[in-house]
Amino acid sequence: MTAIDPNLKTTRTTCPYCGVGCGVLAAPDGKGGAVIAGDPDHPANFGRLCSKGSALGETLGARERLLHPMVRCANGKLEQVAWVDALDHVAQRFQHIVAKHGPDSVAFYLSGQLLTEDYYVANKFMKGFVGTANVDTNSRLCMSSSVAGHKRAFGADTVPGCYEDLDEADLLVLVGSNAAWCHPVLFQRMMQNKQQRGARMVVIDPRRTDTAEGAELFLGIRPGSDTALFSGLLVHLADSSAIDRNYVEQHTSGFEEALVRARGIAGSVAATAQATGLAESDVLSFFELFRTTPRVVTAYSQGVNQSAQGTDKVNAIINCHLATGRIGKPGASPFSLTGQPNAMGGREVGGLANQLAAHMSFSPTDVDRVRRYWRAPHMAKHEGLKAVQMFEAIGRGEIKALWVMGTNPVVSLPDADNVRAALAKLDLFVVSENVLSNDTVNSGVHVLLPAQAWGEKSGTVTNSERRISRQRRFMPVAGEAKPDWWIVSEVAKRLGFRDAFSFKSAGDVFREHARLSAFENYGSRDFDIGALGHIPDAAFDIMPPVAWPLRAGEARPQARFFSEGGFYWPDRKARFIAPETPDLRQATSPDRPLRLNTGRIRDQWHTMTRTGLSPRLGQHLPEPFVEVHPDDASEFGVTDGEFARIDSDHGRCILKVVVSDRQQRRSLFAPIHWSGETSSSARVGALVAPLTDPLSGQPESKATPTHIAPHSFAQRGFVLSRAPLALPPGVWWARVAVTGGYGYLLAANETTGAWQSWLQSVSGSTDIAEYEDPKRQIYRAAAYRGDALEVSLFVGPADEAIAWDAVKTAFATDRLDDDDRRALLSGRSRDGASSTGPIVCACFGVGRTTICNVIASGQAKSATEIGALLKAGTNCGSCVPELKRLIAQTEVTVEVAAEQKELVGV
Repeated sequence: MTAIDPNLKTTRTTCPYCGVGCGVLAAPDGKGGAVIAGDPDHPANFGRLCSKGSALGETLGARERLLHPMVRCANGKLEQVAWVDALDHVAQRFQHIVAKHGPDSVAFYLSGQLLTEDYYVANKFMKGFVGTANVDTNSRLCMSSSVAGHKRAFGADTVPGCYEDLDEADLLVLVGSNAAWCHPVLFQRMMQNKQQRGARMVVIDPRRTDTAEGAELFLGIRPGSDTALFSGLLVHLADSSAIDRNYVEQHTSGFEEALVRARGIAGSVAATAQATGLAESDVLSFFELFRTTPRVVTAYSQGVNQSAQGTDKVNAIINCHLATGRIGKPGASPFSLTGQPNAMGGREVGGLANQLAAHMSFSPTDVDRVRRYWRAPHMAKHEGLKAVQMFEAIGRGEIKALWVMGTNPVVSLPDADNVRAALAKLDLFVVSENVLSNDTVNSGVHVLLPAQAWGEKSGTVTNSERRISRQRRFMPVAGEAKPDWWIVSEVAKRLGFRDAFSFKSAGDVFREHARLSAFENYGSRDFDIGALGHIPDAAFDIMPPVAWPLRAGEARPQARFFSEGGFYWPDRKARFIAPETPDLRQATSPDRPLRLNTGRIRDQWHTMTRTGLSPRLGQHLPEPFVEVHPDDASEFGVTDGEFARIDSDHGRCILKVVVSDRQQRRSLFAPIHWSGETSSSARVGALVAPLTDPLSGQPESKATPTHIAPHSFAQRGFVLSRAPLALPPGVWWARVAVTGGYGYLLAANETTGAWQSWLQSVSGSTDIAEYEDPKRQIYRAAAYRGDALEVSLFVGPADEAIAWDAVKTAFATDRLDDDDRRALLSGRSRDGASSTGPIVCACFGVGRTTICNVIASGQAKSATEIGALLKAGTNCGSCVPELKRLIAQTEVTVEVAAEQKELVGV
């Protein structure tokens, strides 16, 4: 863990990435960035940070920031305006559109990266004062199936357990979750439990991810068959007399109906194996582990949620925990691992279109209660449009005005090309953002409002275990950026609602939110933080992390729910849910024979508007890729390290091929992170079909029918530049942050002359050193400004790899002498130092070559010994599975080399 100089002023805050909600210590470094360390006192992480959290200090600063309000003028250009003019314009246009077309003609699309206070004010404004529930959030894409599953089973969106259960479980079942990469801090807690207490782990996933490396049992199920697996488990528990009859009879209803349905889906071990594509022995092993282990946590994530049957999958899991009474007890619960930093906070304030604030619904009683509390003149009385349907309504012209806050739907939503086309039809398109440019901003925005970024804003977030933590300001505000809650409040005031939006601080908003949670709540609602409803500013400023519920008059928060029933249906009983028969819903065909699964990679986040600024985070997997099983690669003629074109009925991408037997046959995997800003042809959201779960509205992002075919380039290479560049049309490229500027990895079919002309046009330099070999299609050039390298271009044959480490080192230097210049075009460093290879450990910047060298030399034979020598794997631990693979691979290589040497000697 990084230590912070005690002389620096340190602020306790919370990480802005995933739903783990890690505590962070941050101190400005005086250079526009910050020194970052994990907070050892925060109960979510106890000082650990993942690679992304560790690199937060590199993502700060004003280089990419939106600093002033901007409005598109009559000349078609965005021009800087005063805040008062921008706010007046938004208010007037909203007022005009609502008056002409009605309140449902306007919509908000929010983000799980907003603070709770931002979320609360936006929902209050739209649902109580404009009069529409067309307010949804990108959290719809990550956890809405969990919300729907919780509400069906429990009567409320309640997470029953807490992180301590991961420490106390004897069996950890991970379903559709690559926690080693996506929730590494929690995964390390699980691994520590395995090492110290002997807990066992089962990983259920169509892909053999790094998470599976820590499991005793890996179940590579057929995509979409989770419901069948857990239906089979319910049947097995019933047939093995493992049902907790007392719990079921006293605290639940619907068990027999659910069991009958489960028998119809997977009535035996053999039927379950057939439905899931697993070996009967593996199915039985899992069923017996679950049956014989009282302390079981089933942790699930996007592989379950992001499905057209996501809600049924969630309920199939919950059914097994209800049937055995393994819920709300130490080490025993179903547990949803949330994707975003404040998805839970958004749920608390009604951030989804089918919710009202404080975990209330659109029942007449709840609508009236919220109306009276807010004194709302135009209370929405019915649910609004969920994310995918919202953008479809924009495309049809039914929604005329849209305000997007802190998210990038042109990249992240399914059918992303149609999303971009829909935005062009809006009469008013407002975006509140940190960054000056992203795919959504560049899709015809009319008003661009600068919002405060992490490090500047102050408020609260809630993590996956219901723990509320403070995000605190520790950096000066960039330009004229404002809090999102302030921006919305100012528009509300201009529409005549001054008294209801007279907040002076985030603390004011939080107190109102907390009081609403307790308003007419006599134990009928799970979410209650009434004890914080009158917290003074001084106490709010130093408020420690606290889990809810925290009711007025109670001495301590409640850690777990439902161990003794007390559900939130009127009869206080949980509901067993009889799921529908599993159906992938998206049929493959001869034209689209493969299913595309999308997801995250270890060191990037969402659409890379933050992580894409960190040079070290871009070095592990710098290029967008598609993972293919060896048999499919052979059948479709694609080659590891080359390129392939992936087509669906909705879009096309060109990605680098990674052939891997960790990928299931007839399935492809591609990461979601690259956008039009960071790649030429890797907006994977454009491939994904807009099919959604009928209950949750969550898109099916794991099974889009696709086709793959080889795509050839004659050249490979790279560009380094101080400023962003537009590469020639037809060139495939992916942008990577490098120290001092921007790197572009590229593939092309250009001539040497075309490259020369392009370099001269973009560099503006007359001081250009060149090397060319037209016959071999080699062109290398370096454009200088003074003593520093301004732009460098290396291009060569596609079958000859070009390492860029030495050139990046030169690029990061302010002054190059004559010897440096002469060495540069060789692509080798002046001192002859070898490349460290692609980064494996992003926390400490340790490369693959360095690691393999210490393994081959015999200095390290385990991940622990590598950590002792190089520090790799000793922070977040997410690279440990890769270290173990490198040990195995290097040892095999060394053994083969020794055998060959012995044969030669013979």
